[in-house]
Amino acid sequence: MIITIDGPAGSGKSTVARALARRLAFRFIDTGAMYRTVALAGIRRAVDWQQPDQLAELAAKIEIRVDGPRTLLDGEDVSEKIRGSEVTAATRHAADNPLIREHLVRLQREVAGDDNVVTEGRDQGTVAFPHAQYKFFVTASPEERARRRLGDLQSRGESATLEEVMAAQQRRDQEDSSRKIGPLAAAADAIEVCTDGMTVEEAVDRLEEIVALP
Repeated sequence: MIITIDGPAGSGKSTVARALARRLAFRFIDTGAMYRTVALAGIRRAVDWQQPDQLAELAAKIEIRVDGPRTLLDGEDVSEKIRGSEVTAATRHAADNPLIREHLVRLQREVAGDDNVVTEGRDQGTVAFPHAQYKFFVTASPEERARRRLGDLQSRGESATLEEVMAAQQRRDQEDSSRKIGPLAAAADAIEVCTDGMTVEEAVDRLEEIVALP
């Protein structure tokens, strides 16, 4: 069985997807981490962001492995490194690159194989797994999403204001929704779940109830 969970940044989809996978004893695929890992590799190799072929060639050469909560780049655990502001800002170069998206969608399908998986991202129900048995689109209000992002940054020792986070979030939403390939969008048959005012457990309970329906 494949369960896809899409939604905007800060909606809680990653946390909910990871928790749902644990509860169901399914494999979890954090596809956003894959794009972030490509961006981190690009930063380290000092690729020219204005030359998208450079990043695409690099993406084809590196080894990306998502192992539960860990993301590995050529065997190195980069789970924390890919969550910083510099990587976040550069990730659009990977996400907007059609060659990289094609490569990573193919990798996501290989990772899923015939297993029971919960896969999370921006285009899982629309592009990567359009025939998934269950599709969810997890949302939250812009204010709630910004507060969550600010909390994440502060927990890693990064300084930012709520206004700065809101502005960056608005830019990212625009970029994610308007990209030509794999834009952020709810699949026509996706079930929308707003996580405002919900604990992680309550959100997971809601999704599990739906999945458990006969």
